[in-house]
Amino acid sequence: MDERFSRTAVIGLAFAFAMPIALAKAEIKTQTIDYKQGDATLEGYLAYDDTTAARRPGIIVAHEWGGLTAYEKMRSEMLAKLGFVAFAADIYGKGVRPAGVPEKMAQSSKYSNDRALLRARMTAALDMLGRDARVDTGKIAAIGFCFGGTAVLELARSGAEIGGVVTFHGGLSNPSPQDDRNIRGRVLVLHGADDPLVPKAAVDALEKQLTDAKVDWQVVLYSGTVHSFTNPASNDPAHGVLYNERSDVRSWTAMQDFLREVFAK
Repeated sequence: MDERFSRTAVIGLAFAFAMPIALAKAEIKTQTIDYKQGDATLEGYLAYDDTTAARRPGIIVAHEWGGLTAYEKMRSEMLAKLGFVAFAADIYGKGVRPAGVPEKMAQSSKYSNDRALLRARMTAALDMLGRDARVDTGKIAAIGFCFGGTAVLELARSGAEIGGVVTFHGGLSNPSPQDDRNIRGRVLVLHGADDPLVPKAAVDALEKQLTDAKVDWQVVLYSGTVHSFTNPASNDPAHGVLYNERSDVRSWTAMQDFLREVFAK
């Protein structure tokens, strides 16, 4: 998919979709942060409202298969406008930003085929967010898009102390279903009903696995919607990838409702 879109469009979308939970006039600050996982240097993106010193919930944002791009940064800023501290994780590593489909496939497959490494990269992001003085460490969740959906589910399966995870058109494969018993928080899956890349059979399989593990889960399917429906740059209907504004807005609202519930306790 083409991930190039103007900064003006990004900011416009952020204002259009943000539905403030907390602060009406946010002064959003952002910064790029280097952090480590083992010997690897990672480069994440932090967004927060600077008008308050109050501790608040933190959200990890896991990127699509193209790595950490302007899209995930835009979503992080949208979360900051809602009153969260958002940290966009870098799973691939600093400077690793695959361009074409073969490169994206190679990078995403590296982690899809090594779930321990994927969990380690997500745990490093969780640790980084938890060290931020603005974050209420008892209220942390994670959201992920496409490949990032797989990433947040693996973070939950690691037994991480997080309140919940949200996948947007995420990869749902699970080579170790027994690890679903380690999930401590709730799970929300937001998915296109007509997604040919992650079909209904994959959704059904995940539902069964989570049910068997006694996880508190929800699945929302959006009609007339295929893969990558939240990214305005998605425009490859021949391969089942297409932006859907209606489903984008609905899913963002569903995420907010879910996070309210998760953090209410």
